[in-house]
Amino acid sequence: MFAKFLRFIFFSFIVKPYIYLVLGVNVSGVENLPKVSKGPSILVANHNSHVDTLLLMSLFSSSQILKIHPVAAADYFCNTKLKSFIFKTLMGLIPLQRKFGKKTKEELFKEINDALRAGETIIIYPEGTRGEDNTINEFKSGVAHIAAMNPDVPVIPIYINGPDRILPKGAFLWVPFIADVYVSEGIKYDGTPTKVFTERIKNAVTSLKEEHKRREEL
Repeated sequence: MFAKFLRFIFFSFIVKPYIYLVLGVNVSGVENLPKVSKGPSILVANHNSHVDTLLLMSLFSSSQILKIHPVAAADYFCNTKLKSFIFKTLMGLIPLQRKFGKKTKEELFKEINDALRAGETIIIYPEGTRGEDNTINEFKSGVAHIAAMNPDVPVIPIYINGPDRILPKGAFLWVPFIADVYVSEGIKYDGTPTKVFTERIKNAVTSLKEEHKRREEL
C-alpha cells in the first residue's frame, strides 16, 4: 500500500505536471487507450528513450497508473538495491531476465502473467533495448509468447515520436520538446505462429509511424 501511495504522489505531482506543462504531448487515437480499470491489456511501443515509459503512463489517470507495470531488464534496472527500490516502488516495474537459461517460458513470464490475470496492464518494448535516430528495430517474440498465454488480453500497438529528442540515448539532461503518441486498436492473439504475430504487431507500430510522417508532410 505504501508503494502505491508513493507511486501516486510521484506521478501526480512530479511526472504528469512536467510532461504536460513543461514538455507537452499530442495523442492520436486516444479512444483506443484501454480502460485500465476494466481489465488487463498489453501496451506495446517502440523505444528510443527512458522518457517513453513516463510518457505512456502519464496518458492515464493517477489512479489507473497504479495498475500499470512497465516490463524492463532486471540486469539493468534492478542491478542495485537502490535502483530496484526506485523502479519497482515508483514505477511498478516488473523485472525480466533477458536470458531464458533453464527456465521455461511460463517461469520466465510468471510475474507478467500473474499481473495480467489480476487485471493489471503491462508495458512492453519488443525491441528489447532503446534504439537510435527514432528507428524501429526488429521485435523480439517475447510479447507474442505472452499474448499466446493470455489470448483474451488485447495487445495495443503504440508509436511514440519525440522522446529521443527530449532525452536521447546516453544523455542526462532533458530538452523541452512536444511528443506525439499514436495509439492503434487492440489486437488479440489469433493462434498464428508467434513469429507471425510478432511481425503483425511490428507492422501495426510501423503503420502508426508512417501515419505520423504523413501528418508532418501536410
